[in-house]
Amino acid sequence: MKINNKDEYIIIVGCGRLGSHLASLLSKERKSVVVIDNNEKSFNRLSKNFSGFTIEADAIEEETLLKAKIDKADVIVTTTNDDNTNVMVAQIAKSIYKVPKVIARLFDPSRQEIYEELDIDTICPTILSAIEFKNIIIEAGGED
Repeated sequence: MKINNKDEYIIIVGCGRLGSHLASLLSKERKSVVVIDNNEKSFNRLSKNFSGFTIEADAIEEETLLKAKIDKADVIVTTTNDDNTNVMVAQIAKSIYKVPKVIARLFDPSRQEIYEELDIDTICPTILSAIEFKNIIIEAGGED
């Protein structure tokens, strides 16, 4: 999935290793980025050149999403380490606020079907890692 040039306003929920890195990359691309996390210290992970905004609050609360201007968002990405939080925020963004592009991090691959039923795109690090490990093992096995 490619983010188009018109996708200028992006909300990222979760400022852990993944969320902070993604926010920094998008900020470098001159996207307007808002990062929500309930731990202020998490924002220390953002690059020094991060030009977006941060909101210290619980993203599940509607007041937080409104403060982040979810109604104006082109994209929302949930990157927390909690599948329940990710699916809840993604579902709110997609169903209530009609955010055009909603992407959720998925930890437990067995929950993929739930996200598919809700028409939410996912990225599962577990699945991606397993595929890469398999590819390395298979390729290594073929070398003589």
